[in-house]
Amino acid sequence: QVQLVESGGGLVQVGGSLRLSCTGPGSIFSFIPMAWYRQAAGKQRELVARLSSDGSTNYAGSVKGRFTVSKENGKNMVYLQMNSLKSEDTAVYYCNVRYGGTDYWGQGTQVTVSS
Repeated sequence: QVQLVESGGGLVQVGGSLRLSCTGPGSIFSFIPMAWYRQAAGKQRELVARLSSDGSTNYAGSVKGRFTVSKENGKNMVYLQMNSLKSEDTAVYYCNVRYGGTDYWGQGTQVTVSS
């Protein structure tokens, strides 16, 4: 069982910034890919950003240039820095890992961007 815990969500105005954090077990965090997903009300969950074990990243087109995913191995933390937020970024954001063929998810953190 892999337990992930997100934090850092909240209410922010359009154009503002937030940094989401995800913590998990140090025994695996340093060598497995991590990802951030989001799910807006009435919509399917979608991939926002992925951080591979070699440090490479990829982003959804809608967030490219505004969001940055990073990892801090010593603290078992993964971050999602979100800048220039738009109302359409409003969603519950989830941290994700796939380990041993199983997807693990955190409980999610709400991000609300108000205009």
